[in-house]
Amino acid sequence: MINSQSKTFDSLEYIAAKTSNSYLKIVVFTIGKLTVALPVAKVKKVTKKSTIYSSGLTHVHLTHIDQQEITVIDLHQKLFKVSQSQLDREKEYLIITKSFLGEPLGIVVNETPRLMDIPLTQIRTIPNTYRQADTLGIASHVAVIPQEDDTSKTIFILDLERLV
Repeated sequence: MINSQSKTFDSLEYIAAKTSNSYLKIVVFTIGKLTVALPVAKVKKVTKKSTIYSSGLTHVHLTHIDQQEITVIDLHQKLFKVSQSQLDREKEYLIITKSFLGEPLGIVVNETPRLMDIPLTQIRTIPNTYRQADTLGIASHVAVIPQEDDTSKTIFILDLERLV
């Protein structure tokens, strides 16, 4: 089931305990065909994307928001080697969070993020073997949510320590 030894899960469990007994509130967004999320307690704000500066050679960029420099991560470029900015510039948003160093960190998304409550019983730890071998190792947990049409939705919960 859930590996309570995981440092990241301890923080997810703590966040969930502060808000409700059995659910974790998350901010959900898509990157390519993947559905990913962050715990809402880790999100400072969601804003329209401002001008992003970059050499274009990596998935790490820079922007200015509220008199502050913010490192921006293009997860689409990190995961799929194609910049999300090249796909659809008009609908971009930034999810502002903090890096593991405590610095502001923005994540570029192409559509408005959604809020969801996920039952803790549906959140599972991703095995370390997989996390070390795949670019999707930036996720620490996965939630599989049953849908009304007998399918399921898989949501990968990101680990902020592995994004940069």
